[in-house]
Amino acid sequence: MEEQQQLRKENMKRKRKFAKKKMGRNTLHLKTVFPLLLASLCSKSHFRRAVILKCLNKTFLSLPHINLPPILALLPSFLKFNCGEIVRKSAEIVGGASLASYEMNGQVSREDATVKGLISLLRSSKREIAMAACNAVLDLSTTSIGRERLVEFNAIENFLLCFIQESKPPAATVGLAARNIWLEEDEYCALLLQGATTLINSCTIEQLQCIPTDLSENFLLLLKGLWGQAYKQSLYCGSSICDHMGNEVCASSTRTNNLIESIFRLSVNYDLHLDSTDFEHVKTYLFDLGEAKFKQFFSDVWETSPILMRHASKSSLRQNSIFNPFLQYLGSEKAIPSILPSILECITSCPAIASDELDILHVIEDIKENLGSPIFYDQDIRVVRTESGERELHYFLEQLDSSFSVGPCILSLNDLLKCKEAFMEGYSIALRGMEFRYQTIAVIADGLASLFGQPSAGVNMYLTPSNSQGLACHSDDHCVFVCQLIGAKRWTVYSRPDFQLPRLYESSYSTNDMEDKNCEANGHQQILLKEGDVLYIPRGIPHEAIAVVDGEEDANNATGFSLHLTLAIEIEPPFEWEGFMHVALYSWDKKQKPLQFKSEDSVQSNLHIVSSLLLHIAIKLIGNLDPAFRKACLVCATTSPSDTRDWLLKTQKTTFGYMISKITTESKFSYAVSHLEAALQKNEDPLEHIRWMKYLSVDEEGTEQLERRSISSANTRYLFDLLIQHRDIAETAFTQVKSSFCDEVEFQDVEKNYKVLLEKYRKVRKQYTNGMLSLHSAISNA
Repeated sequence: MEEQQQLRKENMKRKRKFAKKKMGRNTLHLKTVFPLLLASLCSKSHFRRAVILKCLNKTFLSLPHINLPPILALLPSFLKFNCGEIVRKSAEIVGGASLASYEMNGQVSREDATVKGLISLLRSSKREIAMAACNAVLDLSTTSIGRERLVEFNAIENFLLCFIQESKPPAATVGLAARNIWLEEDEYCALLLQGATTLINSCTIEQLQCIPTDLSENFLLLLKGLWGQAYKQSLYCGSSICDHMGNEVCASSTRTNNLIESIFRLSVNYDLHLDSTDFEHVKTYLFDLGEAKFKQFFSDVWETSPILMRHASKSSLRQNSIFNPFLQYLGSEKAIPSILPSILECITSCPAIASDELDILHVIEDIKENLGSPIFYDQDIRVVRTESGERELHYFLEQLDSSFSVGPCILSLNDLLKCKEAFMEGYSIALRGMEFRYQTIAVIADGLASLFGQPSAGVNMYLTPSNSQGLACHSDDHCVFVCQLIGAKRWTVYSRPDFQLPRLYESSYSTNDMEDKNCEANGHQQILLKEGDVLYIPRGIPHEAIAVVDGEEDANNATGFSLHLTLAIEIEPPFEWEGFMHVALYSWDKKQKPLQFKSEDSVQSNLHIVSSLLLHIAIKLIGNLDPAFRKACLVCATTSPSDTRDWLLKTQKTTFGYMISKITTESKFSYAVSHLEAALQKNEDPLEHIRWMKYLSVDEEGTEQLERRSISSANTRYLFDLLIQHRDIAETAFTQVKSSFCDEVEFQDVEKNYKVLLEKYRKVRKQYTNGMLSLHSAISNA
């Protein structure tokens, strides 16, 4: 935005210099400009046009050294004048004043009639007037207040409508590549595009939702066509979109990353509501044997033991599989390795987002510099094989002429072509984030997340040549369903090294730990996974796999490779049982307001606050030791029929009772105080693990209460000193808070707040997914 503002200021300087040369000496005195303009408006003289133009030129050339408000009061009339030259010069004055200073920009922005008049001129049938209005609006949009006013008065709708109308003739007669050339040659269309993207990228989500749906969808379609072509051209020309993101331009003055951001923003709220049947399709596919199998899985298998769920036949996979649309997209089985580069050419990078960021606008701000870039190695794709069951080799790191280093690197078109060579040499292609790249996979991921009551689910793809192993033996910090789509793979699954479930983002087990953990001594099982089979592997269980030729098939008809997808259920901290108990304490504490203390009894009030904080710490300490606190909470799991829902809810309430009993017996005041003191000595926030609780507040009052609880606030030291000073009554207060919480907390209250939190997480994940799917569809359709 700052770069665009500077460019527009330099352009305005050139306009003034040119105007001075063209007009020569202007003998008007500034003090006479306003009276002359006012008199001319009231006059019917044949000379008034000349007088008005002379005054307006004097005004334009005198910026910013002019008293602007009186002139602004007259500009709405001049913007409607029946002389095109006067209208254009009036628009130039608006633009010049907007760029002259921040103060003048504010003065223009606050003149409703001027802003509305300028916006109305965007749709003028006279091209010169429409372009002058475009330029003036862009000048006004260089400040936040200018953009706010333009959005308020529907400038976006006018930009979109004009751009769509202007794009129709070439769109009907030429392809997208020619349309790019047309756009670069048509300054008016380029200005419309720049204005539209500038304002769209400054909108809130609520403002974007106010744009008429037909305008938004039609404009989005055009944007995707423009960017899809720009992406392909950049890739084939050998230039890196990401390396030159700040300098590359698409459609004249519109920067490529502005175009991409607008596509993303316009797409985030499309189809936010999950089809209620999606989870049923996923459930039917995974639990082929019916409700009894489903209940047994949750009772005996979930997060505990691996299990093979074998389907009827290969023909059944082809006819009824939830992956059928994806397999049809890939085309002929045997052709998949040969079309690998073209598949990779049609995907873009999916930047990681912070797990506890629930504002999609903050997410966009964090990732926008990498939106639309080619895929990154390690972040999006790995090309890997394992030798002798131990050492992982990464293809690009093994190349003598490789410029790759440890960490994410962008893959060029040449690198994408090499992926096919690597596959022929025995390397596996591991592609992450499939749910962000293919709509049919996104639907499956949504259904899986809904089925298990989680915000989202991830999907990775693994393409492995026969008799090869991709990843070395390892364990994951998330549960996976391995779905074999093509070929066969022999899996070796080892016993869990210990009984503690790994948490998300904790370091996971690797092959180097084999000796220390003595997994093989604890036993292992080998499972042959054939087409249509599903293998469930809980988090924390080591495993490895090698692609094989299915012995039941004719070797001549074998595909020669394995293709499988892993459906990953990542249990984020708020959605473990420990997280549910933090929500429970929040829900109970919220009902204690107003606290039963007199206003002068600040010591008792503050000790209650500190006791609640200490109990949050105590819950964390219990969770570090008790595996049950790390298990996934399934309170919001979507199930049917009703008897299954009732059964699952009953088991969750039983687990909730167990958690309360553990908190009652094992929450120790001394342990919590020691943990708090150690954290403060290290200048750490002892409640860092529950900073996500800020999203539980649904109103201003709730937010204020949460801030009072924050141990990292300015009064932290005071509260801790108060605790030490009144240690005896502080321990009594802690015991009372713990006892009251455990006796009084109601499951229904917790469930209500927990669902609110879950929906907030789901919403931002779905918004991100929608944005990424839109970008990928632009490339695929280019």
